[in-house]
Amino acid sequence: MKESIKSDSKVSKSPSVGSLPLILDIDDFKGEFSFDALFGNLVNELLPSFQEEEADSAEGHGNIVGSDMLANGHVRAPFDAATLTQGLSPLFPEVDALLSLFRDSCRELIDLRKQIDGKLSNLRKDVTAQDSKHRKTLAELEKGVDGLFDSFARLDSRISSVGQTAAKIGDHLQSADAQRETASQTIELVKYLMEFNGSPGDLMELSPLFSDDSRVAEAASIAQKLRSFAEEDMGRQGISVPSVMGNATASRGLEVAVANLQDYCNELENRLLARFDAASQRRELSTMAECAKILSQFNRGTSAMQHYVATRPMFIDVEIMNADTRLVLGDQVSQASPSDVARGLSSLYKEITDTVRKEAATIMAVFPSSNDVMSILVQRVLEQRVTAILDKLLAKPSLVNLPPMAEGGLLLYLRMLAVAYEKTQELARDLRAVGCGDLDVEGLTESLFSSHKDEYPEHEQASLRQLYQAKVEELHAESQQLSESTGTIGRSKGASVASSHQQISVTVVTEFVHWNEEAISRCTLFSSQPTNLAANVQAVFTCLLDQVGQYLTEGLERARDSLTEAAALRERFVLGTIVTRRVATAAASAAEAAAAAGESSFRSFMVSVQRCGSSVAIVQQYFANSISRLLLPVDGAHAASCEEMATAMSSAEAAAYKGLQQCIETVMAEVERLLSAEQKTIDYRSPDDGIAPDHRSTNACTRVVAYLSHVLEAAFTALEGLNKQAFLTELGNRFHKGLLNHWQKFTFNPSGGLRLKRDITEYGEFVRSFNAPSIDEKFELLGIVANVFIVAPESLSALFEGTPSIRKEAQRFIQLREDYKSAKLASKLSSLWTSSS
Repeated sequence: MKESIKSDSKVSKSPSVGSLPLILDIDDFKGEFSFDALFGNLVNELLPSFQEEEADSAEGHGNIVGSDMLANGHVRAPFDAATLTQGLSPLFPEVDALLSLFRDSCRELIDLRKQIDGKLSNLRKDVTAQDSKHRKTLAELEKGVDGLFDSFARLDSRISSVGQTAAKIGDHLQSADAQRETASQTIELVKYLMEFNGSPGDLMELSPLFSDDSRVAEAASIAQKLRSFAEEDMGRQGISVPSVMGNATASRGLEVAVANLQDYCNELENRLLARFDAASQRRELSTMAECAKILSQFNRGTSAMQHYVATRPMFIDVEIMNADTRLVLGDQVSQASPSDVARGLSSLYKEITDTVRKEAATIMAVFPSSNDVMSILVQRVLEQRVTAILDKLLAKPSLVNLPPMAEGGLLLYLRMLAVAYEKTQELARDLRAVGCGDLDVEGLTESLFSSHKDEYPEHEQASLRQLYQAKVEELHAESQQLSESTGTIGRSKGASVASSHQQISVTVVTEFVHWNEEAISRCTLFSSQPTNLAANVQAVFTCLLDQVGQYLTEGLERARDSLTEAAALRERFVLGTIVTRRVATAAASAAEAAAAAGESSFRSFMVSVQRCGSSVAIVQQYFANSISRLLLPVDGAHAASCEEMATAMSSAEAAAYKGLQQCIETVMAEVERLLSAEQKTIDYRSPDDGIAPDHRSTNACTRVVAYLSHVLEAAFTALEGLNKQAFLTELGNRFHKGLLNHWQKFTFNPSGGLRLKRDITEYGEFVRSFNAPSIDEKFELLGIVANVFIVAPESLSALFEGTPSIRKEAQRFIQLREDYKSAKLASKLSSLWTSSS
């Protein structure tokens, strides 16, 4: 901002207003305007003198008491009117000067505002005039631009039309040039064609082009063109090429040219193949590539590709083929094992893959169509080299005359087939990775095994049957050897020994399952389709079911045979009513031996049943873990196999049921023998000799319970679940019935009734271990029925009225009372029996 107040000399402390002319400029209000700065510049010359006077006044009155300090640091004396009257100087002596200054400034500001208003009015008028002029100019420009756009549109349309015309002209020129070039080439081709259409077989008068080795590619191209043209012309005339080849002088058309061109092409192709072979032996890849490129004009280079592949050492070197056989089969072919063959095939196929990989590098550098050459090479490898070793390795056996097990049987063939198939599949994947063009190498590999896979299911089933038959013969031979080494110790003992050596073995069944697992793994390997896989798996699993079912059934039948022999041994020593003491003693000894044989047979059968259950569980677990998931993709296959499994095991179940019935017969026969031998008449009819009655169990009861506890340990261990429950329930019923029949032979007095009740209690406590509620209930009723021997005759009616459920059994037991006739119980209780009936 410019100085707003000018003075020639320094302003005095009491300047006059007229000595300070005020000048304001419009520029002072431009830019960043500050009112404080403007005001300060106006009063800056007046206020400093005022401040100095204030400072002097403050020093003179410093001791005045009660003076006030101004906010700006000056001391202000208290206002006193008397002071004014005494003529003292005012507090702001410059007020008049400032007031005059402010008034002048106000007038200046008003003048400036008028000037500004005038300027603004003039500017507003100028802007309005310029705006009107500008609008008029813009309107004129818009009209000009519209006209310009129209001109450009017409120009663009014209340019487009000219461009299209030029393009058409260019196309015509290009077509004309192509026709001219074609005509020129046709003239050349016709000239060459006429040379070939001279004398049949005369190739000596041809142009130097066809004999110049440096222009072989050009000669081959022209020869192929001429040949195609001639054959096409003859085709239009209805003349076949073979007839022309047989009689080139039949007409004066192009027949001679076709024959001569064919001869020339053959000669040229042979010459190029010879050069290709020579370059191949020298490993001159550039020359080979040049020849291959030229040969590609002949039958798309097929002859060169096939010739190259056919001349590879691995296809023509006999020593390589013999080395393949030694590597896979060893020196002695008949003794090769699947593991040795697997290692040999892995080594051979690795060598083949490495060889193909090396050939692939050469083929990529030489042949334009390298994929086609790789297809031919890989196909030749599989069809010749691999097939040769597979033919020696896999000799398909006859299903009529199976190979003997001493030589490995069918299983060896199947294992060899699986190893060869798996390793060849790996080779196919490796060759695919190396590169085999468009060849379906997986399909070709499958075709190598098609004849084997067609009859694979029959071979697999025949192998399982052969293995089973061999195992049965092995077990039979072992049994015979053990029987011969043991010797004949006695009929019963011999039967027991033979039975023990022919028992069911879980290990054998596990071996059956292992055979089947191996067969299923081969099914999975050879069967790619889910339907074929399910059918093969179902057939193989059916073989296992047949084997296990037959093995278990025969084992249970052998165990039943020992039970039958023991039963026959018991029947042999049944005594008549009148025998001597000596005969009775001998018979008792023989009966004990028969009982021992029966117990041994019982235990042996229970062991067989237990092993049979374990074997069935193994088969069921195998089915659940390995078979069912393979059958699920095919509707009905899983259900059919479950039904077959149930059918296969039904024969074993029937044999087990019959055997368990025989076990019950065996146990009950021994129980009856013990009761007959140990039960005395006085056990239940103690004499009244004044001696206290014996409340202990009878000796027969003790012996029977001890025997049952001992012999049934095998049943408790062998049986489980519903089978155990059914067996013990049936045995309990037979035991209950046997005791009833046994007690019908005796007469009871009250003391004997007490002892009978004690026996019933012992029997009831034992059968409680059967966990059969129906049997427990029967023995509890027996305990109640025994009371008919204890109560007085006059109390019997009350007993029956309290427990009406025992009337039927009690009617039989009352007749066994010692006082039945003397107490005339029949007549006394007749009314009771009539009412109950």
